[in-house]
Amino acid sequence: MRIAVVSDIHGNLPALEAVVAHFKHHGVDTVINLGDNLSGPLLPLETAQYLMAQDWVHLAGNHDRQLLAHGTEQCTDIDELAYSQLTPKELAWLKTLFPKGNLGTDILFCHGTPASDSEYFLETVDVHGARMATRKEVDARLGTTQAKLVLCGHTHKPRAIRSSSGQLIVNPGSVGLPAYDDATPYRHVIENGTPDAHYAILELLNDHWIASLVSVPYHYQSMVKLANSHKYPDWAQALATGYMS
Repeated sequence: MRIAVVSDIHGNLPALEAVVAHFKHHGVDTVINLGDNLSGPLLPLETAQYLMAQDWVHLAGNHDRQLLAHGTEQCTDIDELAYSQLTPKELAWLKTLFPKGNLGTDILFCHGTPASDSEYFLETVDVHGARMATRKEVDARLGTTQAKLVLCGHTHKPRAIRSSSGQLIVNPGSVGLPAYDDATPYRHVIENGTPDAHYAILELLNDHWIASLVSVPYHYQSMVKLANSHKYPDWAQALATGYMS
């Protein structure tokens, strides 16, 4: 069994198309999309239409939830920008998505953690910034989950970690946004140091899950120009370099 896992597309359709071309070349049985699909100054409508046409497992991320809270404090500027470009058809599709799911008893997938779509799973933020989570922190965030394979997104950071009980927890990284900064709960930066699109392939071999974290180059220049045209120079910087400064 081979699974492609994508997450945090953020309306970056060219990056998504490059990822899809790559995993189609390698052959996969199932595609799981972990959410944060549209929000941002890029191509939310076109990305929604593309995703709606795919026979994938789709989740909602925190930004998908926030986008649907249009007109409230939950809906940020990038959520509002995406909302303004969508039609009732795409909004209705978003409303059908959930923040977590499972395939049988062995695979659990969520946008953030099993408990929250806005909680970091494999990273921890403190006064010094973002760092890799400790095994104790990861175990606590797993809760009572017994799945052998747990998939998460949200932090845009490609990473695979084993829990103390041997469960494999994989974040495929972000298809569409390789760096960002945030002020919650403390100011921190996530940077991958490349403009490439990221995703993961999971293979079940001899009853063991093997994770491949994949970095795919694509023609990002048009997305950089689009971010700049919407007056989002921080997005343009991230898209062009994978760094925030």
